[in-house]
Order: sequence, then structure tokens, then C-alpha cells
Amino acid sequence: MKQLDRTQAPEIHDAISFTYQLPPIQKHICDNNIPIYWLDAGVQEVVEINWVFPAGVWYETKPMLSQAVAALLKSGTIQHTANEINEALEFYGASLHVNPGNDFAVVSLYTLTKHLPVLLPTVYEVLAEAVFPQEELEIFQRNSIQKLSVNLRKCEFVANQKFDALLFGEDHPYGRYTRKESIEALTREDLQAFHKEYYHLGLVQIFMAGRLTQTDVNLVASVFGKGHIVQKPLAQKISASPPPSQQKLHINHDPNGVQGAIRIGRIFPNRVHPDYPGMVVLNTILGGYFGSRLMRNIREEKGYTYGIYSMLSSWLHAGVFVIATETGRQVTMNAVEEVYKEMDILCKEQVSEEELLLVKNYLLGNLLGDLDGPFQILQRWRSLILYGLDENYFYNSVEMYKTINSEKLLQLAHTYFKPELLYEVVVI
Repeated sequence: MKQLDRTQAPEIHDAISFTYQLPPIQKHICDNNIPIYWLDAGVQEVVEINWVFPAGVWYETKPMLSQAVAALLKSGTIQHTANEINEALEFYGASLHVNPGNDFAVVSLYTLTKHLPVLLPTVYEVLAEAVFPQEELEIFQRNSIQKLSVNLRKCEFVANQKFDALLFGEDHPYGRYTRKESIEALTREDLQAFHKEYYHLGLVQIFMAGRLTQTDVNLVASVFGKGHIVQKPLAQKISASPPPSQQKLHINHDPNGVQGAIRIGRIFPNRVHPDYPGMVVLNTILGGYFGSRLMRNIREEKGYTYGIYSMLSSWLHAGVFVIATETGRQVTMNAVEEVYKEMDILCKEQVSEEELLLVKNYLLGNLLGDLDGPFQILQRWRSLILYGLDENYFYNSVEMYKTINSEKLLQLAHTYFKPELLYEVVVI
């Protein structure tokens, strides 16, 4: 075997020169048609398993319902109490988390592979037999109301609420925000009905990664693929976004406060739109990393904030582009002016080749980090599959990051950064 010469430093390559390979994922269909997507990677005997249900905010019949069900899913089953469930997991050093989102709820198990035979029946019980005890619901309601009361004093929390409502409307799933009355209105029957409807195993997709074999996949299939499950068609829900009644919303939230919060942005097509990969590059230049133009101007030169960022959020039914920061109260409107100034420059002037190369290498370097390890690779695949995409989308996005030029970025800025298309929330 060739000896490593430690007197010679390794060659340094730009990330843009690398070839990116997404490790393939395998698919197993259980006898009852539940799909299992699995990735054999890594060197440690650990595994992550995700059970993904269409049980996010989009499907709520009442505000807070998705979050409440997710929070109380482990609060007891027909056979075991919450303490017994948690003790069973902790005995084997495993963790089980439930994360609700705008579209999906993801139940995630992390454990040593060898413990799957004893833990999988517990997870099945939690998913299929949750009972949502009344006393647990009441504790959740009290804690949520207290947390909401504290958060409503924070201008950044209020800004986030009002910005989503301004874009989508308060009755839209993506624009709805929590009120005390919504928490108090939740009933045990609401939670049970939502769980029965949207945590149905006929709707689940299972994703798993780690040091796995077909035997491990067969074990999961033996627990979750047993018995006949009616493949439940998901009811199509249409929720149109009404035109916002106003474009700018300024709120004097705390006359004695010393801080202001700014949110500026717009509804943006989600990741399936052809402009999305290019907008990732443009967004990074504007405010997507620590060396961005907004950070250089508003943080480093002006000193208005400790941090400012812009981001693209993508969901199944829409997406959002948003710029967010908290500033000193006295300079809040100055910061707003500088935000529009930076977007205007991107609409008028081409990005230099030097800056563009830096951002490309940053994005592609981050991509290498995202593909470092089986769990990160699984999340990449999960996102693609849930959006109905395949590996070609990944490779096309990488190619866009590598080849996009300043002319294309100027065109995107003209399309999406027009002031008349942007919405603004300022809370001071």
C-alpha cells in the first residue's frame, strides 16, 4: 500500500471543479404497499428512520391542531403511558422525535441498528394507538398559552406572524397564526380525529439510512407492512391566497422597546419552478451567507444589526422569499432603506465574476458538507421524493450553480426584486 507523504500538503481545488455524486437510494414495497426508501451508508451501527405523514398545517381543520397532535403523539397509547414509552426508548439509548411542518409531520427514530427488533413495535404502537389523554392535552394548552404570552412581547415573533398573514391571508394554512383562543378551543376529539385521518398508515412513506442490510429493511417491513391496509387517497385541499389588502404593515408594538424587527419579501414559486436554482445563487449573494451584501452593508458598515439574512422557503403549495433582521429601534427605517438599495443595485448592475465565483464555491462547498454522512444524504433524498423529483433535479441544480452567469442573475433580479412586488412588515 502506498505510504501517505505527510511532508506534502494536499492539492487545493475549488469546489466548483468537483464532480458531485448523489449516492443511490433503494426502494422496497411492503406487502401492504407501504414504500420504504433506504440508504446503506456510513460505518457506525446506527440508523435513522423517518415516518412521513401528510399531517402538516396544510391539513388542519383548526389552528394549532397539527402541532398539538405532534406534541402529544407520545403522551400515551392504549397499552402504555407516556412515562412507560419514554422509559422504553431511553433504556436502549434511542430517541423518537415528532416534527410537524407546513405540509408534513415527520416521526424520526435514532437508534443502534441492533435495537430495532425491540423498538419498532413501540414506534408502531405510538403511531397506530395514540390516545391523547385529556390531562396531557390540558398541560399542553397551559404551556402553549404561557409560551405564546411570552413570545408576543417579542417584536421578531410578531413580525413573523404578521408577515405570513400579510402574504397569504390569515385564513390560509401558510398564513394562519396562533392565538390564545385557538389553543383553548382544541379538544381531545379534535386530536383523535386528525390523528385517525392523517397519521393513517395508508398515507405513510418510510425513509431509513445508516449501516443497513436487506435484513434490516425486511424487519421494518415485517412490523409496518403486516396486515391489509387500505391505501387511503388524500383528499385534495385547495387554499387560494387572496390578494393582500395592503403591501406595507408598520406596527408600534412596544413604545418602550429598544429594538425593531423587519420582514421584507414576497410569495415565490417553490423548488419545482425552473427559476429556483438560480434564485438560490442570487439569494446567497444578497443575504444568504455571512459574506453577503446585506451583511456587509447593514451589519459591518452601518452597524444597524448583529445579523441580517435572506432566505427561500419552499413548501408543496407555495414558497416564500424573505429578508429578516432585528435592528436598533432608532435605525429600523434606515435599515429598511438599505435593504431596498441593495436589491436595486442587483437589478441594475451585474455581479462581478470574482463575487460570483466566491458564492458558487460557497454553495458547492456547502453541498459537499450536506452529503457528508448517511443521515444528511437521506434528508436530500427525502426532500426530492416528497416533491416528486428525482436525482436529475439534483444534478441540474448543481450544474446551474456551476454555470450561472451574471446576465442570468440580473434577469432574475429584474423579475423578483421589483419593489412593487415586495411586501414589508416593520414592528417596533
